[in-house]
Amino acid sequence: MANPVILDTGPLVAIIDGDDDRHDWVKAQLSSLQPPFLTCEAVLSESMFLLPHAKRGIPTLLSLLREGLVQVSFDFDDNLDAVTQLIAKYQDLPMSMADACLVRMSELHDRTRVFTLDSHFRIYRRHGRQAIPLIFPR
Repeated sequence: MANPVILDTGPLVAIIDGDDDRHDWVKAQLSSLQPPFLTCEAVLSESMFLLPHAKRGIPTLLSLLREGLVQVSFDFDDNLDAVTQLIAKYQDLPMSMADACLVRMSELHDRTRVFTLDSHFRIYRRHGRQAIPLIFPR
């Protein structure tokens, strides 16, 4: 898998929920990207919480997972110390569990970009000092 994209909650929910304000922008971005998209369980949990109001929201999310278009590619147990350090470092924002996992994933998959709608990713740094390459609205 060359240069995978790490998927955050915002774009995942927006692509599934046609009524989301960012749906069209996310759809346009995804048209130029190659699946599978990588994510973590924390993003799936946030998405499941946000999708019940969307028409076929949760079944669509589960279908994306079953079809392999979205793949969980993170072992929390193996990365507990790194995630804990990130959450402590950014406690003033505060950093969510999902955000910490995605930042860590960007460290583990060096050539990735994080697809997000969350402006905190402009502040977060991987490996302590490197800006995270983003797919983010202008």
